[in-house]
Amino acid sequence: MTKTVGVLVMSYGTPENMESIEAYYTHIRRGRPPEPEQLKELTDRYEAIVGGVFPLRENTDNQVRTLQETLQQDERRNGTEFRCYQGLKHAYPFIEDGVEQMAKDGIQTAIGIVLAPHFSTMSVGSYIKRAREKAEEHGIRMSFIESYHLHPKLIQALAARVSAKLDAFEEAGAKRGDVKVLFSAHSLPARIVDMGDPYPDQLLETSEAIASRVGISNWQFTWQSAGRTAEPWLGPDILDTLQELSREQVEDVLVAPIGFVSDHLEVLYDLDIEAKAIAKEMDMRLMRIDSLNSDPLYMETLSDSIISQWQQGSDN
Repeated sequence: MTKTVGVLVMSYGTPENMESIEAYYTHIRRGRPPEPEQLKELTDRYEAIVGGVFPLRENTDNQVRTLQETLQQDERRNGTEFRCYQGLKHAYPFIEDGVEQMAKDGIQTAIGIVLAPHFSTMSVGSYIKRAREKAEEHGIRMSFIESYHLHPKLIQALAARVSAKLDAFEEAGAKRGDVKVLFSAHSLPARIVDMGDPYPDQLLETSEAIASRVGISNWQFTWQSAGRTAEPWLGPDILDTLQELSREQVEDVLVAPIGFVSDHLEVLYDLDIEAKAIAKEMDMRLMRIDSLNSDPLYMETLSDSIISQWQQGSDN
């Protein structure tokens, strides 16, 4: 008899359309509606990216669908059916909705994975907490993949993107070794360092693995997209880093946002619009690596991680 294992695929979530931005922002703010100027700023950012059309949600939907297809093709599953469910942190279907649907479908065993390779108690940890609580409520036995930041196929996919863009710099007349590669990820409150959170170290490990595979030494790590709160966030911010590189007379910069796996606001606005505008002011050429989105190697990274987790559970 075929056994069905649920797979809860979790991510941050984006609004489905321009009209749902306020509800989305209110959820991020834990039920407190944004001030009119805050709402206008966020709406303007989405407008700048998509002009009223909303492809952002499709990226995550496609990732879930493609992961489902990849899992079905994996020969190691030994007849087990893996059924993917989507669970978003700040938009429908919420994490709890995904688990609820599993329960309705009679799922008894499940695995949770987040579309973010690096673990932090404040990010991936919070997704897992919500999913675990809802799963326990329904009697679903759910285990979780906390990180996969050094999976060989993930490193291979990211390294290929870095190498491809370095080729583009060379074609544009730059010397490959002169291009400064900036690995970046979403900043978090600086207090995570005192908590011993693995997030910064995991990001550096991924950066080093990519640099080693590509054969580059001219790189550094920087942060981006920090929240606007009173407490300090991890830095330096990429906009400050670009200013510093300009003072060092660096002319060519490649940004590799390794903390993000798909095209969304922090990539399409914070980098493609905001960072590029700063670079242009400083007469600096800035490019960004292509996002993973539904790249086959990334889908195989997720599939491998899920199958391994399932096999470990089966052995216990």
